[in-house]
Amino acid sequence: MIDDAKPRARFAAMLPCMALAVTALLCGPVADAAEAADPIYRVERLVDGFEHPWGMAFLPGQGRMLITERPGRLTLVAYETGTVREVAGVPPVDARGQGGLLDVALHPDFGAEPWVYLTWAGNDDAGLTATYVGRGRLDDEALELADFEVLFVAEPHVDSTAHYGSRIVFDADGRLYVTVGDRQFKNFGPEHHSQDRTTYIGTTLRLEADGSIPPDNPFVDDPDALDGIFSFGHRNSQGMAVHPETGEIWQNEHGEQNGDEVNVIQAGGNYGWPIATYGRRYGTGFKFAPTPPERPDTIQPVFYWDHTHPEGFPPSGFAFYFGDAFPEWRGNALMGNLAHRYLGRFTVDGHDVAFAERLLDGRGWRIRDVAVGPEDGFVYVLIDAADAPLIRLVPADR
Repeated sequence: MIDDAKPRARFAAMLPCMALAVTALLCGPVADAAEAADPIYRVERLVDGFEHPWGMAFLPGQGRMLITERPGRLTLVAYETGTVREVAGVPPVDARGQGGLLDVALHPDFGAEPWVYLTWAGNDDAGLTATYVGRGRLDDEALELADFEVLFVAEPHVDSTAHYGSRIVFDADGRLYVTVGDRQFKNFGPEHHSQDRTTYIGTTLRLEADGSIPPDNPFVDDPDALDGIFSFGHRNSQGMAVHPETGEIWQNEHGEQNGDEVNVIQAGGNYGWPIATYGRRYGTGFKFAPTPPERPDTIQPVFYWDHTHPEGFPPSGFAFYFGDAFPEWRGNALMGNLAHRYLGRFTVDGHDVAFAERLLDGRGWRIRDVAVGPEDGFVYVLIDAADAPLIRLVPADR
């Protein structure tokens, strides 16, 4: 870390911190009094001032992470002290609509290969957009991503500023998975882009760490499908996690007028959008599929919200809890709820999923991302707002 880098004027709430124009007093985390009576957890507000943060990745060693902000910033956060520094070398992004700088992940062998992976909304010379994937080497002293390279573009570029997907995870074999949304196309029916395997729209990508195509991808030898596709028939998956015990890839996915889903991803699987879905068309209530929408050529979700649930669960962010700080939650799934503004906790038994409770309810926070601290087992949460905090859930008796 460079000694003379000035942190941005961000500080933990409810402490007597004063920020000057060019320096910031560093403050540690502070408990949020609104959670003081909760018997299980309390909330610590770590750092304020993020502009629509979207993804986070813990760096080796306790107390540091990278956070993306949609306008195009990557920040290195020492969250125990509140220090925030911007990382240079980030590619230009198209921040219109739902675009911008989106997710971040580290190479599985980060100590030897300090690659930082990013997804973002990029555009071509005509202003058309696509989901991009790239990486750069984190230079801790210069505080920049060196040797940045674009690894993959989820073609085609289209005239849309929405539904980029863009969550990224690595599996146990070091393969990179990337969600790509349906770009909000409305040509509902079998001809929808998400059912067309000759484009990357509405798919999950599976790539090698260098962006090349694994030779065992399910459609490598299929002349009617693109090699990078691992699964298809998706609407807009903004949460993805690897199950720590089974190694399975799980996703949550936005439906239309509810129809939100939790899926376990299989190689070559068709997840049904829009020909097999529990959702209905916005504004009209039109049914996209019979009820139940079961087809032999599609894979059913392991959990879903249909039109009979007036709230639905527009999900973003996904983490399995296998930490030690909250033994009551071990094996559970945590998912952010954007529209209804809480963190959902779900019990998981194999592929049997059940909603358990709302966490952080009543605070008005759009939950964008959730992660479990690898060292402390605390639950870290990013809020989607123009002036947003990074918070964490810690045991009430800590």
